[in-house]
Amino acid sequence: MKIQLSGHHVEVTAAVRSHIEEKFSKIAKHFPSLLGLDIIIAKEHGVHQVDIRTNYEGVAVAASGKNEVMYPAIAEAGKKLEAALKHRKGQLKADLHEKPEVTTPEIAHEIIQEMELR
Repeated sequence: MKIQLSGHHVEVTAAVRSHIEEKFSKIAKHFPSLLGLDIIIAKEHGVHQVDIRTNYEGVAVAASGKNEVMYPAIAEAGKKLEAALKHRKGQLKADLHEKPEVTTPEIAHEIIQEMELR
């Protein structure tokens, strides 16, 4: 999985890059069709914000996390991304199941009213 990492008012060091690669390697194992992540780490007014965007099975998925410390913000965004990907994967699996067919006609009440019941 390719990770595109950029910083806004934050220097992206080798330690930060290795931490992110370690953190998101688990997600890459659970979702092998995930090709890449775009991660932006920003710091404004003393608060770190991590935004993650990706495409999974044709749908854009995004997550973000905020904290005064960078590493908990990364962890929060990672948890939110994993939850969003699990939700999307569940939707895809639900679409594979056959929907039950309706056995009664939609206008059953009209048919019953036309019948002569005595």
